[in-house]
Amino acid sequence: MLKCQGCHRADASGTPATTPAMAGLVAEFLTVPQGRAYLAQVPGVATAALPDDQLAELLNWTLYRFDAGHVPADFKPYTTNEIGQLRHKPLRTEAAQVRARIIADIRSAGVTTP
Repeated sequence: MLKCQGCHRADASGTPATTPAMAGLVAEFLTVPQGRAYLAQVPGVATAALPDDQLAELLNWTLYRFDAGHVPADFKPYTTNEIGQLRHKPLRTEAAQVRARIIADIRSAGVTTP
């Protein structure tokens, strides 16, 4: 509630003009390799005031809570070490452009909904 709801809302529907929705689509980012890194590098995640282990737990929970139907069967949960490495390279002003490229890649892979 404290880390994500302010922008993404309690139901993960987002705010269309400023914050992407997560409900029903966030796990689709796992269908392309760069999508996994992206989820840990977006500004709100990478700069969250949480230790790496709690941030990994929160990101894993978010995937299952808001988009369990798209979590790949072979999904390996984010680890403390992985989060620690990825969050040291946060996306800042380029986050929207990176997201657009990843969405194009997801669609090319045959997934249709971010």
